[in-house]
Amino acid sequence: METIQHWIGGKPYERAPERHGEVFDPATGQVQARVAFATPAEVDAAIDAASLALPAWRTTSLARRTKILFAFRELVDKRKEDIAAILTREHGKVFTDALGEVNRGLEVIEFACGIADLIKGEFSENVSTEVDSYAIRQPLGVVAGITPFNFPAMVPMWMYPIAIACGNTFVLKPSERDPSAAIFCAELFREAGLPPGVLNVVHGDKVAVDRILEHPAVQAVSFVGSTPIARYIYETGTRHGKRVQALGGAKNHMIVLPDADMELAADAAVGAGYGSAGERCMAISVIVAVGDAGDRLVPALRERISKLKTGPGMEPSSEMGPLITRAHRDKVKDYVDAGVSAGAKLVMDGRGLRVPGHEDGFFLGPCLFDSVKPDMTIYQDEIFGPVLGVVRVGTYDEAMKLVHAHPYGNGVAIFTNDGGAARKFVAEVEVGMVGVNVPIPVPMAYYSFGGWKASLFGDLHIYGRDGVRFYTRTKAVTSRWPDPRFRGVDLGFPQNK
Repeated sequence: METIQHWIGGKPYERAPERHGEVFDPATGQVQARVAFATPAEVDAAIDAASLALPAWRTTSLARRTKILFAFRELVDKRKEDIAAILTREHGKVFTDALGEVNRGLEVIEFACGIADLIKGEFSENVSTEVDSYAIRQPLGVVAGITPFNFPAMVPMWMYPIAIACGNTFVLKPSERDPSAAIFCAELFREAGLPPGVLNVVHGDKVAVDRILEHPAVQAVSFVGSTPIARYIYETGTRHGKRVQALGGAKNHMIVLPDADMELAADAAVGAGYGSAGERCMAISVIVAVGDAGDRLVPALRERISKLKTGPGMEPSSEMGPLITRAHRDKVKDYVDAGVSAGAKLVMDGRGLRVPGHEDGFFLGPCLFDSVKPDMTIYQDEIFGPVLGVVRVGTYDEAMKLVHAHPYGNGVAIFTNDGGAARKFVAEVEVGMVGVNVPIPVPMAYYSFGGWKASLFGDLHIYGRDGVRFYTRTKAVTSRWPDPRFRGVDLGFPQNK
């Protein structure tokens, strides 16, 4: 059986692993590969490779860095269907969705190709007589990324292209559940001309994560995952003197006002709720139906859900694939059971789904709840599966109270034909990413991605200009080339003149 190895110093790591994990094909339920789990010593080897590569890379010209990034962009674009097939094979999402993931990652690579403009500093001439002042942005050094299973190509691309473009070297710890995309992209980056050690990939579990967080050479850590782990990453990393951005969980609400286009809202809710089997941090998992909106919306949802085709990700007819593991599938089913026990109305029940020829796959059909109450676990928790709940409220103000009372603040949407209501919502809602008649408001690469409240730990969002700020630090310089006429010791405090 294939063993997926680490990538250290520009090549696969050669030593046989002391520990390993299993990589499943979610559509069949079968183990398809083993993945090496790094020891602390192997994490150290990756960090040492990054440290060794750092002096030359941070002094590499912007022109050379940009040329390599452009070459990497071309290779990813050329091989994007190969990357998407890897994602489908290991994650389970349907191929078209996987291809969309790669394309969104490409947008961040393209953004990083503009690093020569993005990293420019500031200059002020003659702040005092014959004294100039300027600020420059410099790389931090060795930085690291710890990424989740649900977007094994895109989320790492939110991090390492920008970090590397800024002159840092990078150690990536991808999810051990679907690790192959990270290795494939590291190989493409090497082919594009990236020097050995600038990008390294180590696989593993908490052992690898903790060593990254503790290692003194690592200057910054980026993380995307659940809120409990994000909090742990942030607290542990900052305690060890690191800069940390840790993106956590979500419970994204979609408010539907009575005047909304219900056909549009139903299409959007089904796409945003069940795409990638709900395994998206930006998935819509709660619909807040205001007034009589629920009476018209729920039948439209039920009609659309009943037509969805769930099956293996590589079958062209499949619209929704399996979940990532059997354990996760069973956990999501337990949430559905809990919702029924709590008294929510299960309008669509996907627990009995069987996919012919793939009976051992990790499949769960779309589930739809109506009459969900805020005290139910299916409302409170991030389920991360194909479970959509409808909460009914009487007014807009009640809907806003629900959104603001929830601890997460990642994404939110409102569906309405009232421009005034939409503008009021955008101004008042306490959530980091907002959609108006758009169910999944993921910003483009030239903005930044990040939530509020328990959805983000740290000051800066990921990618975009915030990404450049995160992976660099500012150095302010005051410069004077003295005129020989002005000499002598002056013990006074420097003053601008």
